[in-house]
Amino acid sequence: MSSTSILAAVGSGGIVGFMLGLLGGGGSILATPLLLYVVGVTQPHVAIGTGALAVSVNAFANFASHAIKGHVWWRCAAVFSVLGVIGALAGSSLGKAMDGDRLIFLFGILMIVVGIMMLKPRKAMAVECRPVDLRMCLATAGVALAAGAASGFFGIGGGFLIVPGLMLATGMPMINAIGTSLLSVGTFGLATAVNYSSSGLVDWWLAAEFIGGGTVGGLLGMLLATRLSAYKNILNRLFAALIFVVACYILYRNRATFFA
Repeated sequence: MSSTSILAAVGSGGIVGFMLGLLGGGGSILATPLLLYVVGVTQPHVAIGTGALAVSVNAFANFASHAIKGHVWWRCAAVFSVLGVIGALAGSSLGKAMDGDRLIFLFGILMIVVGIMMLKPRKAMAVECRPVDLRMCLATAGVALAAGAASGFFGIGGGFLIVPGLMLATGMPMINAIGTSLLSVGTFGLATAVNYSSSGLVDWWLAAEFIGGGTVGGLLGMLLATRLSAYKNILNRLFAALIFVVACYILYRNRATFFA
């Protein structure tokens, strides 16, 4: 790999890590587009498999921070992760079987959905602790399987699905849902990466460079997050606008293949 390619990989990872550190989530959805259109990965499936590994490492790093602060509901995290892995393996197997360009076109549509969700103001959800009964267990299982399947299919973290899903299924507060979700995000990403790697669809050296850049970018993002906390809504809107631009580019690039 040339020095230019290494710089592109480290820099792209830095952008993802920076966004995650600055905004606390969402940045990982840029991993696949950056790997395809900046780093120059030619196969969409390799970009998704490699991106899933990077997302997984970032999630586990953030999870450790939340666990130390006591934000994790361990039993929910473990059950959600185990069930979701089944969905992630099924979703990633389906994604591998689909034409790469069509899969990336659907990824572009997903990015638009995520951008819209980021633009909506976050209102505090009224939640109340629910008893651990059959209904709660079934609801949690259903959300875990669906979130895992989406995560595996697109090679994303899926935190935007997991956090509200955990809150609605179990009644846990948002800070606990965020901390608890990160174990699932990491586990789903790892399951997806392992599934893709079994077909030779993960570039391990590229993943290492991407993750290295992400670590540095994440630290810079966290340092800036406290200083720019008053502007978080503006930053979220700017990031949502960036997601829309990237999504439109993806849809434009892959429109012919999808409708062929």
